[in-house]
Amino acid sequence: MSIDSLRRSARATVSGLPQGFWWLWLSTLVNRTGAFVLTFLSLYLTVELGHSAWFAGLVVALHGLGGVAGSPLGGTLTDRWGRRPTMVTMHLAAAACAAALAVVTSAWAIATVVLLMGVAMQAVRPSINATIADMVPAHDVRRAYALNYWALNLGFAIASIGGGAAIFLGYRTLFVVDAVATVLCAVIVFLRLPETRPEARTDKAGEPVVEAKVSMVTVLRDAPFRTLVLLNLLVCLVFTAPWIGLPLTMADQGLSPSSYGVVIAVNGIVIVGFQLLVNRLTDKRSPVLLLSLSSLLFALGTGATALASSSVVAFAATVVVWTVGEMIHVPTNAAATALLAPEHARGRYQGVMGMSWAVAGFVAPIGAGAIVDGPGPNVLWAATFAIGILAAVGYTLRLRKALVDDSDSDGGSGSGSGDSEAVVVVGDIAGDTTGKAAVTA
Repeated sequence: MSIDSLRRSARATVSGLPQGFWWLWLSTLVNRTGAFVLTFLSLYLTVELGHSAWFAGLVVALHGLGGVAGSPLGGTLTDRWGRRPTMVTMHLAAAACAAALAVVTSAWAIATVVLLMGVAMQAVRPSINATIADMVPAHDVRRAYALNYWALNLGFAIASIGGGAAIFLGYRTLFVVDAVATVLCAVIVFLRLPETRPEARTDKAGEPVVEAKVSMVTVLRDAPFRTLVLLNLLVCLVFTAPWIGLPLTMADQGLSPSSYGVVIAVNGIVIVGFQLLVNRLTDKRSPVLLLSLSSLLFALGTGATALASSSVVAFAATVVVWTVGEMIHVPTNAAATALLAPEHARGRYQGVMGMSWAVAGFVAPIGAGAIVDGPGPNVLWAATFAIGILAAVGYTLRLRKALVDDSDSDGGSGSGSGDSEAVVVVGDIAGDTTGKAAVTA
């Protein structure tokens, strides 16, 4: 592929999206560029404050537990209160928590602040997802989520490098910078992003149409969506496992922590360097095919970790494989999630899907650590391989009717189908706009 063709591909990938999306994209980049808390929290707790590694792991798990509560909270507020108010409020709450970490020192206070921070950070995501759904044309949904995910990872890469270089200033300084960046993110949203919550529909006589009430229980009764959430939970467990299991496995092979730093950096490098290309190659492909393919890549990449022995290159190669799966899965799952949601309940659907990421963020670190300490690393990677294969089979057998790629369709909003076998179009469609920015951190 020539340089000119790469330029044309990149231009096509970023063109045609509304201005509001790019303000939201910028807010994501600013927010993640200052995301120092989670990156350096475990080091702060162990090196600076002298807590045990067990306590550090517990605190990180509490952040995930907070997200389990924050995701449905954010989804409900997004539908009832509005997209922009929810975003601004939760960004400011997360900023307050980051600033508090620069002050508090007791173990219980730190654990409480991190738990609340998990609530706030996860609660903001349904509003971001719904905003993109509201403003981006349906045929650009998957592309928009890939771009937003690219901004998230670009910001995370900058934060990791900048935080490492600025660590001599002290951990508390980094946490203050995190708070300032998050406030700036809230300011961008408040000043530049319009409220996008759809207005109440009216009939031909101009009378308001009474929409069916949607609760979290209603969302969970939507059979196709429930299946999508459960399968995504399986994928999230596989995706989260390497962040705990990989450094432990490499240490078991006698490799240094610096070697792990090099290997895991491959994840961010591949995403920042190739997310736009991957999105271009997968555009208009069948969502079921892409979800199944990404699950297989997760299975192969994590499963092959057991075969890497003590080779840093081999470990890095496994990261490349499951990172490609990540780049395919996140925007595809985002589009599928949103298209299954009724327009007036997008926030709640996003909130429930977000819970699958939060639950995995809480369960996987504990489970991976227990397996490595017990049966051993090879059992962990065999388990992730089996779970990834199971998810791939599940997408193929259970969602073929619910996620149908039909380029001839005129589009429309998600059905919110209850227990019916709703046919939802994901692909080259026009009409109603939907989407979800799945975020992993």
